[in-house]
Amino acid sequence: MDAIELLLTRQSSPRLVEPGPDEAQLQTILDAGVRVPDHAGLSPWEFIIAQGEGLSRLGGAFYNAVVKKGGDEVLQRKVRGMPLRAPMVIVVVAKPKVHAKVPKLEQLLSAGCATMAMQQAAFAMGLGGIWRTGDMAFDEHVHQALELGGDDQIIGFLYLGTPAVKAPVKATKSGADFVRYL
Repeated sequence: MDAIELLLTRQSSPRLVEPGPDEAQLQTILDAGVRVPDHAGLSPWEFIIAQGEGLSRLGGAFYNAVVKKGGDEVLQRKVRGMPLRAPMVIVVVAKPKVHAKVPKLEQLLSAGCATMAMQQAAFAMGLGGIWRTGDMAFDEHVHQALELGGDDQIIGFLYLGTPAVKAPVKATKSGADFVRYL
């Protein structure tokens, strides 16, 4: 698949099964993530990989967060199982650094670009993925469980694996519909 085709046909794969990325594929995915725009070379990100038992540990962190906030049993069961929806989840964390010329927002966007690049690399290798956020990305208890610092922010949970079904093709949009000239 060439780069333009990849960009124009990208879509999320919400139902993922084994196999997930192998070691070589994971290395390519991670390498793509660190090639994104990164003003001043700050590398303002961290990638926390959950697979195998790590998926259950991530689900446990979600579960404990919901329990601490008084969530009901239905929600507790739901969040515990969320990471198990794919063979691998990469938690993408923005780790902004104080810099005179690079504002925090720019560093958050860079981590978002890393997430997109990793998803695109997975698609280019025939894998599927979906970038999810939700309440757990902003939950202080989840941040504590993942040992994140005070300014760290989860940008998303990148679920990766083999698509269980072929996703329906999205309606095509024209970029020209979103343009305004000065």
